[in-house]
Amino acid sequence: MIKQILVVDDQETVIGGTIPPLRQQYPDAEMITAQTGSSALKMVDTNHPDLVVMDLSMPQDVGGEASSDVGILLLRSLMTKYKTLNIVVHSIDPMPLVRLRPVIDSHEGGFTVVSKAMSIQEMLTRVDWAVQGLNYTPREIRTGIEVRSEWLEVLHLAFEEALTDKAIADQMNVSERTVRNYWSKMQDALAVYPESGKNIRVQTGKRAREEGLIN
Repeated sequence: MIKQILVVDDQETVIGGTIPPLRQQYPDAEMITAQTGSSALKMVDTNHPDLVVMDLSMPQDVGGEASSDVGILLLRSLMTKYKTLNIVVHSIDPMPLVRLRPVIDSHEGGFTVVSKAMSIQEMLTRVDWAVQGLNYTPREIRTGIEVRSEWLEVLHLAFEEALTDKAIADQMNVSERTVRNYWSKMQDALAVYPESGKNIRVQTGKRAREEGLIN
């Protein structure tokens, strides 16, 4: 259950346009806002929200110049300090995220990217994915399919040995949450996302076989 959402953007009009659809989708959640990098970090430290929806371009402090460097610094701090925090990047230009690929790949919470050019419904879909702990990064910030050895082991144990996530976790000596995080990361790398009426695990296996990752 989502109890609190932090919306971070230096433009009041954007905040005003973002909160109503979020409130409609999550009517029980408290909405809080921040307009600078420093205030956003303080709000997370103080309130521990369930979800952060943030732009990349913002000033570090009131009266400062908006810059994507501030957003990148904030993201790095949040993902390092709060490894399971669900985050949605709501930005017109996601390309600076390339600098954070290693940090994004190791983050255990939901992480999705939404272009401000997308429709409200598309935004809400990706917000919901983040709430579910899923990952979505745009094709342009990926550099081909980068497969980690842990993902390959999960694929092998799931599809070639038919183990459950709990059994996979025991075999790999990690938590079930970590196994679910591996699934989410590899699904993003394979461009496999939730579709109505389709089993995402089956789709993952199909794509993994197409890429030669499993037999």
